Amino acid sequence: MDLKQLECFVRVVEFGSITRAAVTLNLSQPVVSRHVRQLEIELKEHLLDRNGRGVVPTEAGKRLLERVKGILHQVELAKQEIADQRSSPSGKIVVGMPPTVGKVMTVPLASAFKAKFPRASLGVVEGLTMSMQEWLLLGRLDCALLYNPSPNQQVSYQHIWSEALCLIGKTGANGKPMPAEVPLREMANYPLIIPGQPNALRNLLEVECARRDIALNISLEIDGIESLLDLVERGMGYAVLSKNAIAGRQRHGLSASKIVDPMVEARLFIATSNQRPLTRLAQSTMEWLLAEIKKGSLGSGFEPIQGSGAKGAAAAVEESASP
Repeated sequence: MDLKQLECFVRVVEFGSITRAAVTLNLSQPVVSRHVRQLEIELKEHLLDRNGRGVVPTEAGKRLLERVKGILHQVELAKQEIADQRSSPSGKIVVGMPPTVGKVMTVPLASAFKAKFPRASLGVVEGLTMSMQEWLLLGRLDCALLYNPSPNQQVSYQHIWSEALCLIGKTGANGKPMPAEVPLREMANYPLIIPGQPNALRNLLEVECARRDIALNISLEIDGIESLLDLVERGMGYAVLSKNAIAGRQRHGLSASKIVDPMVEARLFIATSNQRPLTRLAQSTMEWLLAEIKKGSLGSGFEPIQGSGAKGAAAAVEESASP
């Protein structure tokens, strides 16, 4: 039994005629008849009944037809996948990023993406975790990098890295430089400018402080990260963000002090919706993106966690969201 015999049999049944099947297959009628006959001999079953109007399958032929159509379909899919691998994926993928990650990663990501996938287009959308998780479910994003997302059965997560939160302040504010580290218990001494709720990083900080009966001094609530940092640069308060938030020449007037005792760890996940299958481009981009992030090729200052998947994505998300 070979694929050509099976294909001839299916086409004869579909057209009800050996002659028309032969035309479709670009074979002669005797060749098609011979393939079908060889199949009957091998299976030791009569597969076709001939009548004045053409041919129809016998009961054995009907049972074989059900199986063979699936086999031929899988063969075509395999051929298509192999053909796709020979060419660069096409289409568009939209990736969501937090602003603090986007300012470090967007330019190198876009440059490397065009070199890797010349026939595809890339969209990058910046937003806060809560908003991007909603956009992911609405289909506006194909995948998103999310800080400490809340568990959701409709979303798949993969832990990428963890990074320490820092107190961001103006260099030399109040006549003294920012310390290298700030104990969490001293956070009440700093007027904070932070995003309003719901916000993943603010929630993380508030939970850690609530566990230790530390009352935060929230001076201003500003959702836009750049506006927030502009106010910090003017000496109007302090921000709590990752060190990457002040990476770049535009923020030379700011310094970052790591929050310690304990360190407050922001976890970054790559997330996709379970409601829609990933396109080949999306799957290829995600695999490549994860590899590049772990190599540190798409930005400086990140510290990937070695073996970050050990707990499993679901467990990591549960732990990052738990009070």
